[in-house]
Amino acid sequence: MTTEYPEAFGARLRRAMDTRGQLCVGIDPHASLLAGWGLDDGVPGLERFTMTVVEALGEQVAVFKPQSAFFERFGSRGIAVLERAVAEARQAGALVLMDAKRGDIGSTMAAYAATYLDKDSPLFSDAVTVSPYLGFGSLRPALDAARISGSGVFVLALTSNPEGAQVQRAATGDGRSVAQLMLDEIAAENSGAAPLGSVGAVVGATLGEAGVDLAVNGPLLAPGVGAQGATPADLPGVFGAALGNVLPSVSRGVLRHGPDAGALRDAALRYADEVRTALEGV
Repeated sequence: MTTEYPEAFGARLRRAMDTRGQLCVGIDPHASLLAGWGLDDGVPGLERFTMTVVEALGEQVAVFKPQSAFFERFGSRGIAVLERAVAEARQAGALVLMDAKRGDIGSTMAAYAATYLDKDSPLFSDAVTVSPYLGFGSLRPALDAARISGSGVFVLALTSNPEGAQVQRAATGDGRSVAQLMLDEIAAENSGAAPLGSVGAVVGATLGEAGVDLAVNGPLLAPGVGAQGATPADLPGVFGAALGNVLPSVSRGVLRHGPDAGALRDAALRYADEVRTALEGV
């Protein structure tokens, strides 16, 4: 008996990137951003901020990336705002990549997978970020759950924070860096997938030069564009031949233009145009 699975995340993401552009907008309700919008650092401010972003950009951007921590800090009421944002973003046609960076073993990892990758969960998302630093095999519950639900998993590989190199650039027993080992595992998961695999890698846009093989047949989430210092023009130097699978992520560079919805849309369009120009120039 053949098991029927939903359309894979990689196929849905490829279509969204081809039609809406290769831009991901983060939803990061920093206290400083709330203040910049004239909002209090509380649940009402969180809700107004978040829903303004979703309503302004939901029919425009390919992917939203809400940072779970900024909602979790408000407890159950903050999570309720996140649940609403996920549902309304997906209803508007955007894909939702939950930035949770979960990583654990066994039944705990399975519980994290159920939270974000089970269609019956109120936080069900199109994809989730995960940490592989308990070993790539520890991610198996999330990888299996994503396959069943047609979701995606983005694995931390070479992150945009400078401290990451201490672990990610370290050499393994066979001479590969830890980052390359993770990328090779991702490539194995995506083998044979078309038009794009559903297991992605997180590779910072601030790296200058990646120094690893990024041919993983999956999406490459590129944080660091905007406030962290990278620009769309830096992307070709980091990603080279893999540029067509890159999903640059911008948060504060767009969000600081609120609360005016038109200004948010204009900022996202400018970044999308800059990304398109950088990709076309290669």
